[in-house]
Amino acid sequence: MSKTSRIAFNPDFTLSGVWRVWFRNATVYRRTFKVNILPNFFEPVFYLLSMGVGLGAYVSGVADSYLAWMAPGLLAASAMNGATFEVTYNVFVKTVFARTYDAMLCTPLGVGDIAVGEIAWAVTRAGIYGAAFLAVMAIFGLVHSPIALAAIPVSLLIGFLFAGIGLTFTALNRKIDLYSYYFTLFLTPLFLFSEIFFPLDRLPHALQVLAFFTPLYHAVRLCRFLLLGEDGAAALVSLGWMFVVSLGFFISSLLLMRRRLIQ
Repeated sequence: MSKTSRIAFNPDFTLSGVWRVWFRNATVYRRTFKVNILPNFFEPVFYLLSMGVGLGAYVSGVADSYLAWMAPGLLAASAMNGATFEVTYNVFVKTVFARTYDAMLCTPLGVGDIAVGEIAWAVTRAGIYGAAFLAVMAIFGLVHSPIALAAIPVSLLIGFLFAGIGLTFTALNRKIDLYSYYFTLFLTPLFLFSEIFFPLDRLPHALQVLAFFTPLYHAVRLCRFLLLGEDGAAALVSLGWMFVVSLGFFISSLLLMRRRLIQ
């Protein structure tokens, strides 16, 4: 049986190995977070200010407050950004330029430790961004119930989902320039058409169906349920969808990272 087939049943990681990879990333982040957090976290905050406060003054009929309606979607986008940047550019640089993983593989760490450790750290980043954005929402007076705190563990799930997607793409990607396609042709449409800024019932039915199969749409629905109490049944469907898809991309990222790092 080949190594590739065995990984489907034995992902080859240990908690101690995952912890070491996670701890290394946390140590580096502690020294550089002031630089790293600015572009990824403040972009949704700027949207909150410009679209929610500025445009929101001219919008009616969406909810009691356009700002309150839009903010949960931006929280989901913030968690998405926190995880995505970690498993795209950062992992690619460690793989191709810094050769960090080559050094790690000369230690008792295995490919599974590296892949799961990177995903675990991306999930942590998503949780940090989600919690920080929830604090911003509280400052704006948009948090009205302790149930809203559940948005933090949901941010972790969002991070798990997008970490798996991003790491799968990175494992397949051979040129750093191709990330411009990932961000422009995948993440940007998600950001614009996942019901963050307007209800999707304004769109043609075919696009509404397509949106159902996109990951950020379900993250937004789940966050909006927790913060605004919208449609609990739909939120439960979204929770199940995110869990199943996250697990699928988690497995694919392990398989593909093994193929990428052991050639």
